[in-house]
Amino acid sequence: MFNLNIDFFGYFAAILTTLAFLPQLIKTLKTKKADDVSLITLIMFITGVISWIIYGYMISSIPILLANTITCILNILILVFKISYSKKY
Repeated sequence: MFNLNIDFFGYFAAILTTLAFLPQLIKTLKTKKADDVSLITLIMFITGVISWIIYGYMISSIPILLANTITCILNILILVFKISYSKKY
């Protein structure tokens, strides 16, 4: 049927899954609260994303590397804010 470049789906998925964390980061910054974010889930997710980065590197997949690196940065920021905001109150 259609001869779509397979990387299109990788980049499309990368954009959507990466941008999904922006609302949480923005909310955390605005409210200066992250009580509703589970620390264990966040740590597990960051560990999984780091594993995806390693996997993406090993198979030389730019979409996997880009998406998961950005996602990891966003989630580490959420983790840092969660910890720092919880100590203030």
